[in-house]
Amino acid sequence: MLGILIFGAGIGSACAEEAPTMAPRQLLLKKAVPLSADTVETRVVRVQFPSGYKTPLHTHEGPGPRYVLKGRLKVEDSGETHVYGPGDVFWETGAAMTVENIGGGDAEIVIFELAPVK
Repeated sequence: MLGILIFGAGIGSACAEEAPTMAPRQLLLKKAVPLSADTVETRVVRVQFPSGYKTPLHTHEGPGPRYVLKGRLKVEDSGETHVYGPGDVFWETGAAMTVENIGGGDAEIVIFELAPVK
C-alpha cells in the first residue's frame, strides 16, 4: 500500500498515514440506450450452459449487456454470429437469438436485462 510517513517534530517518533487509493477500473461496455418507458425493471441473472447445450430460438423481455464468466459461447443475434469467452461483454438486442456452448466444459454468463415494468 502507498503510505506517507510523517515525522514528529524533535521527538524522533514516526506516524504512518495511509493515502487514499482507488480500485482499478476497466470500462467493459458503454452504450446509449433509448428506453421505451420512464421506468424500467432491471434484472441481473446468472445462466449456466452445460457442455454442448444450445438454446432454442428465443427472445428476452429487454435488451442489455451480457458478461461471460467462463466457457465459449456462440451467439446468433439479429442475423449476426459472434463467439465470446471469459471476460467478454456483448449487447443482446432483444431480438430472436440463440446461444450455444461451444467450449469443452460448462459456460456461464451474467445477464443484465432492462425490461418495461408490467
